[in-house]
Amino acid sequence: MNELTNRIPLDHYDVVLIGGGIMSTTLGTLLHEFEPHLKIAIFERLGRFAKESSAPWNNAGTGHSAFCELNYTPEKEDGTIDISKAEKIAEQFEVSKQFWSYLISKNHIAEPKTFINSCPHMSLVFGENDVEFLRKRHQKMTDSPLFKDMKFSTDFEQLKDWIPLIMSKRKENEILAATKIDLGTDVNFGSLTRKMGRFLAEDSLVDVFLYHEVKDLDLEKDGTWKMKVKNRMSAESQHVSANFVFVGAGGYALPLLDSSDIEESEGYGGFPVSGQWLVSHNEDLIAQHQAKVYTQAALDAPPMSVPHLDLRIIDGKKSLLFGPFAGFSTKFLKKGSYLDLPDSVNFSNIRSLFGAWWHNLPLTKYLIQQVTMSKAQRISALQQFVKDADEKDWELLEAGQRVQIIKKDEKDGGKLEFGTEVVINKNKTIAAILGASPGASTAASAMIHVLEECFPDKIQNEWREKLLEIIPSYGQKLSENAELTEQIRNYSKEKLELNY
Repeated sequence: MNELTNRIPLDHYDVVLIGGGIMSTTLGTLLHEFEPHLKIAIFERLGRFAKESSAPWNNAGTGHSAFCELNYTPEKEDGTIDISKAEKIAEQFEVSKQFWSYLISKNHIAEPKTFINSCPHMSLVFGENDVEFLRKRHQKMTDSPLFKDMKFSTDFEQLKDWIPLIMSKRKENEILAATKIDLGTDVNFGSLTRKMGRFLAEDSLVDVFLYHEVKDLDLEKDGTWKMKVKNRMSAESQHVSANFVFVGAGGYALPLLDSSDIEESEGYGGFPVSGQWLVSHNEDLIAQHQAKVYTQAALDAPPMSVPHLDLRIIDGKKSLLFGPFAGFSTKFLKKGSYLDLPDSVNFSNIRSLFGAWWHNLPLTKYLIQQVTMSKAQRISALQQFVKDADEKDWELLEAGQRVQIIKKDEKDGGKLEFGTEVVINKNKTIAAILGASPGASTAASAMIHVLEECFPDKIQNEWREKLLEIIPSYGQKLSENAELTEQIRNYSKEKLELNY
């Protein structure tokens, strides 16, 4: 990768992409497919693609399809289940699978099993109230073509067959229920990102620069963006300009967006949250758990802390992952600075930050409890899932660093958001992605949204034919079309070599 470090950037690009994660590589690949001769540059501050949020052990690897995540299907006051968010996320992941299938068909990337594998997705609940909730959720979801294959059971023997590791040592009179859908996937977003990055660096006209950090963004009088780019190996800096800038720099997207001084960035703040997993490589345990199993979050816990016991497949090796356990650091990136949080506070967002903190005091209490947990206490939490979990079979692993969005709120001052958000200026010349889950799973959909907003004429005209080749379902709602849903899933199943 030395050639990607020592090259000299041009003075001006059509498009600059900041960050070497899945968002920037997805957007860069799409733009290359639409206009191969665009002058595009990617600047990544570290020495490799996907070393932060996209790295495999920095996230759960869940191909988020809303199959198992209970927080995507809230129960309304009248007792009905709202699946609208679940349908949206499921459709977005189908877009991602179509995009990856296209890349495979064009030989831009290869060996899909190195980044995506079939893995059943399950929801597991305990107690009469949650069992009834899950039953109603299942009834509602199976009305949609996106979830029609979901199974529900309270039968002890059936659950033993589905999740033997979790059901071991349980009493037959315990009240619990689960749903299972075989269409789920485990995704190594790091491997996928590096495949796309390698294609862009070696087989396209896109300029890729590793160990290059964008330090500032300034809008010039002619409407272009000027940025200072530092070569972190030589310590030399130069200025680069671009007609359009995308900020996909993970936690560092927030300070870069703030440096742009666009009015759309005013009031945004960030709350950094770190995490840990318990990980097991014990083959006997792995053989007994071949699924991703999510349950309800604890009282006052944020949605990002939903406990789950997952099969992971990374570099061809299977392991089990349990968590996440939340932590706190003032860094905005795992390889960031402890000054990231204090440096992010400014006059425009201090009210938002204070308001979000004041109205989320239970979250503060929860984080303090999580940070002070010992490994033994974490094993105790695991034993709610796996009754006879043995500490010697599990190691503690650092997960990635996330920056949760804090937005202005007229009533409360600030509001803590737990999803993914795209910020675009009124001139449509800069876009930034903020937030976390479902993040990487919806990268293709999110980047197409950026292109729709910032290049609407091109999307509707000269890019449209290619877009429909890449995403055959583009412009159609899968939730309203059972036949199209089946066609699309069969297409991606074949191309991605899924074996559900």
